[in-house]
This record gives sequence, C-alpha cells and structure tokens, in this order.
Amino acid sequence: METITEFQKRFNDCLRYADVKQTELAKAVGVSKQCISDYKAGKSMPSLDTLFLICKALDVSADYLLGLTD
Repeated sequence: METITEFQKRFNDCLRYADVKQTELAKAVGVSKQCISDYKAGKSMPSLDTLFLICKALDVSADYLLGLTD
C-alpha cells in the first residue's frame, strides 16, 4: 500500500505542476477520465504501458512517480 500512497501523492503533484487536466491526460495516454480519477484517488495503479505514457505526458520518470527517487 505504501507505493500506492506515494504514487497517488506524486501523481497528483505532477498533474498540478504540469497544469494538465484529467481529461487531457486521459486522451493523451488512451484511458478513460475515470481511470485517471482512480489513479488520483489511489484506487488503482496504471499498467506498465500506461505508466510509460503518463511519464511521457507529464515529463517525469517512473522512478519518481513510484517513489523510488526524489
């Protein structure tokens, strides 16, 4: 659960910092807005493929989002 909590916090921070709307990110990575909402709420984690696309869209590393690096 620690990873989900850290991912949730960092994902929300990155969305705010990048000033990207959930709808825009969902379209960019090919998932529903509900999926993005679930990631934000810590209800689910993205697949590896989706995580890769999220990282590209938000210009952040997977290691950072997952709490492995600062």
